[in-house]
Amino acid sequence: MSEPTKPLAGIKVLDISRVLAGPWCGQMLADMGADVIKVERPGSGDDTRHWGPPWLAGTEESAYYLCANRGKRSVTVDMAKPEGQAVIKQLVAQSDVLIENFKVGGLKRYGLDYASLKALNPKLIYCSITGFGQESPYAHRAGYDFMIQAMGGIMSLTGKPDDEPGGGPVKSGVAFTDIFTGLYAANAILAALYQRRDSGVGCHIDMALMDVQVGVLANQALNYLTSGNVPQRLGNAHPNIVPYQAFATQDGHMIMAVGNDEQFKRFCTVLSLPTLAEDPRFATNGARVNHRALLVPQLEAALAQRTTDEWLAAFEAVGVPCGPINTLDRVFDDPHVKARGLKQTLPHDQAGHVDLVANPIRFNGAQLSATTAPPHLGQHTESVLDELGISLEQRTALREAGII
Repeated sequence: MSEPTKPLAGIKVLDISRVLAGPWCGQMLADMGADVIKVERPGSGDDTRHWGPPWLAGTEESAYYLCANRGKRSVTVDMAKPEGQAVIKQLVAQSDVLIENFKVGGLKRYGLDYASLKALNPKLIYCSITGFGQESPYAHRAGYDFMIQAMGGIMSLTGKPDDEPGGGPVKSGVAFTDIFTGLYAANAILAALYQRRDSGVGCHIDMALMDVQVGVLANQALNYLTSGNVPQRLGNAHPNIVPYQAFATQDGHMIMAVGNDEQFKRFCTVLSLPTLAEDPRFATNGARVNHRALLVPQLEAALAQRTTDEWLAAFEAVGVPCGPINTLDRVFDDPHVKARGLKQTLPHDQAGHVDLVANPIRFNGAQLSATTAPPHLGQHTESVLDELGISLEQRTALREAGII
């Protein structure tokens, strides 16, 4: 049976970004069926190719690079040279979307800025990803995820309070802002493609890491804007729901996510503390939030009496949300993760195969994930330039000049 047509089949994307936010956006579009051509520097390529160890066995490909580049074709072109710029412009003329994350104004000197390329291809959707956007007091600053997590407020909310052992600000364990920016950018591109269907013209999308970080502060931003009170770090606790945090058990830790008052009643019954649910200080979520300092120590004492697995079985039996705190080996051994095919193994021309994380989106029961491995550097240069009609003689000359 042939593979079903993916939703972005026929869309051509030129990805001249590097590191994570832009490549994550391009990978999402590749998963959806777009033909994504990744343009890289000859000889070195995307910075993340060198961000290791670990490396894929038998290759020089870093795990970091592999996480954000499946389903793409790699072409090496030196955009600093006029001949390289000419090649990229030929690609632009045939593309629907361009993704870039150069500093503001950085592509203008190459004639690859939006104004220049719009004149060449009025239908082009041009997505710029920067630290602070095209218009900002900080527009010309570089933007790095770690720095933006700090400036954008999330590190003021993540970690234990300052007065507790180990207290202080903590960043997310993954590049949280970069990934969210890639997802927002992909959503914006999809909206632009839909708009272009009627308007017939493209647009310039301006994505800023700082904007996205502020945008995903979610309930914590509204806690501040609504009350005027600055939220503080609560470790694993939740600012608006109690009990909704990690607890120590007899042999480890687990999380409880008690989201409503009925769940809290069942939770207390399992703990053999039914009177807690009747106490007016704890009977409603609002009361529990106001009296968390009185309630949580009682819950901690009770939960320390049994093992994690014993509590999980008891709470799951009565529908109280809970879960173990899994290390990644346990994550990928989890029955759900296996059943949903979230570890994807694809053929790799150098390593034989590569294990990747599949796209979590499903269309009509089928996974929406690219079926080709992240490309090695320049893997598709010859075939893509051949598609452009660049002759073998011209390609040879470009290669000898170090342009490709």
